[in-house]
Amino acid sequence: MEIEIFFPMRSKFLYSGNMRTHFHHHDLLRLFAEIARHPSFSMAAEALNMTKGAISYQIKTLETDLGMPLFLRTTRGVTLTAEGRKVLAACQTRYEEIEADLQSLKEKSSQTLTVGVSTYFAARWLSPRLMTFMQQHQDVQLRIQPMIQFSNLEMQDIDLAIRWGNGDWDDGVVTPFMPIRSFPVGNADAALRVEKLGMKMAISDFTLLRDRDDSNAWSDWLDAAVLPPQTRRDVLIIPDPNVRVQAVINGQGIALMDDLVKDELEDTKLYRLSDIELPEYGYFLFRSHRAVETKPARVFSDWLQEQSKQSSA
Repeated sequence: MEIEIFFPMRSKFLYSGNMRTHFHHHDLLRLFAEIARHPSFSMAAEALNMTKGAISYQIKTLETDLGMPLFLRTTRGVTLTAEGRKVLAACQTRYEEIEADLQSLKEKSSQTLTVGVSTYFAARWLSPRLMTFMQQHQDVQLRIQPMIQFSNLEMQDIDLAIRWGNGDWDDGVVTPFMPIRSFPVGNADAALRVEKLGMKMAISDFTLLRDRDDSNAWSDWLDAAVLPPQTRRDVLIIPDPNVRVQAVINGQGIALMDDLVKDELEDTKLYRLSDIELPEYGYFLFRSHRAVETKPARVFSDWLQEQSKQSSA
């Protein structure tokens, strides 16, 4: 019984002891600072697109809350009281600090660039060149975000992405970047089978590895090679290109890859299975409709285009 009485009394005491009187009209202080720039409420009302009555009411509310007059009303207009000048000085100092801090944050944010890219492309093409960009644009804080599906969820915080495909995406702004034709690759066993049977017969025995369920890449390649549609049902979806490369090496199927696997081709871990290529496929710069094109994004895009030209020269 003593415990039940003691704690409520103690809680009430602590609550009342910590009570503070809070100022509730910070928005009116901002309005006051704007009104004080004008010699009359009429001129302030016109400049702020308000009525003179609304101006008078807001200032009266603020004066009541502060417990002091801010303006002296005269037939010629209004002038600040001594208290009003002190309040204005305090407001202007604080607002200038806030504006400066916000501008600093805005500038810092505007110089940050997040680029979405597959680890396959990042490791095999982008990463060796990034130091050049960082040296040329030291004011840009660059963040490379590994991506696999390039889904709407993944793209939420991405300023710019580098995607592989044919560029047929309607959910963003697509810019051709690096055309690099794709072709089928397999391991040594697959290459021997194609050499023995020919691609037309051998392909029906292979599992076709795809990057996503709705990908048309293999269908487009079969059309380019004038081969019938694949009828096998054991298509394997491997979104990560690096994993797809290893799956081909391990004999899990064949895949459409590009010249970025040149090391594996030179080391005979992979074999090119056909001279037929996908001419419209390659890497594209992609910006979601939700993402604002920033200056760092434009700078990085221009740099990528120049690097692409140099690598293909």
